[in-house]
Amino acid sequence: MSKLERLLNLTAVLLDTRRPLAADEIRHQVEGYPDSDVAFHRAFERDKDDLRTMGIPLRVARVPGVDPPLDGYRIPANEYYLPDPGLSHDELAALRLAAITVQIEGLGEPGAGREALWKLGGEQADGLAGGVAAGGGASGGSVASVPADPALVPLFSAITERRRVTFAYRSELRTVDPWRLSFQRGRWYLSGFDHLRSSERNYRIDRIEPPIEVVPDSTWSTGPTEPPQGRTLQAWELGEDEPTLARVVVDVSHAAGAAKQLGPDVTTSVRPDGAVEFLVPVINQLAFRSFLLGFLEHAELVEPAGWRDEFAAWLGALVR
Repeated sequence: MSKLERLLNLTAVLLDTRRPLAADEIRHQVEGYPDSDVAFHRAFERDKDDLRTMGIPLRVARVPGVDPPLDGYRIPANEYYLPDPGLSHDELAALRLAAITVQIEGLGEPGAGREALWKLGGEQADGLAGGVAAGGGASGGSVASVPADPALVPLFSAITERRRVTFAYRSELRTVDPWRLSFQRGRWYLSGFDHLRSSERNYRIDRIEPPIEVVPDSTWSTGPTEPPQGRTLQAWELGEDEPTLARVVVDVSHAAGAAKQLGPDVTTSVRPDGAVEFLVPVINQLAFRSFLLGFLEHAELVEPAGWRDEFAAWLGALVR
């Protein structure tokens, strides 16, 4: 049994229980754990960390009626399942239409997201499943699909198990602590810590040269290669080239919004008039240009000078 299967089984058991389960109870109810006590506790500790990393609300409480006291574990259903966002009938219908017309290649038929809709709308969403399929004509097949890639399987497993991977990229052997998979602008990307470059890097999945090897007994659960928590890749961070530092000045009236979008890791300095200067590592120049356009006259691209000239020429061509 793979670790991914064990995590799924563990989640199901902890969701189903009405009281906290002690570690030994979990050991006997969830398949896939090692036989020895030491190996079990190590694996269980890693599984708990993985559940929390994935945002699953694992709660610890005393097991009732046990002496001496024991810690127990459970996942409260009211914290795990999505709360009712108050969607209207038409909004639920739109979600259902998207679920049955968009397919991830290799993951079954369109409509595989129906269970997620149940979490959003309960019986109402389930009722829409038949209504849209019967009357809307959407059940005849998907109109769009998200491409799959064989590399996604070992990479997803490595991310889940916090295992290091090796692969060839641009004819160089890379050793990577994989953090996340992203689908942006029609392509899959892997983000992680590249030990050859000693920094975070992004890789286009379709350009990774097989095979992808998972390094045995490796882990990146602690240390400087730990992924930044809660960080989402921006469009200008995606690509294969080395990042270029862009210097941008944003008016005081829009500086707070820019700082929120750029994130806390971007270097900033405040000018005497209150405007904020940002140093932003940029890989995708066109995507960053689109970001700057949202600020209109409230943002100025200062450097690189070549980018500034190209931006000015592009804007000039638009108004002619």
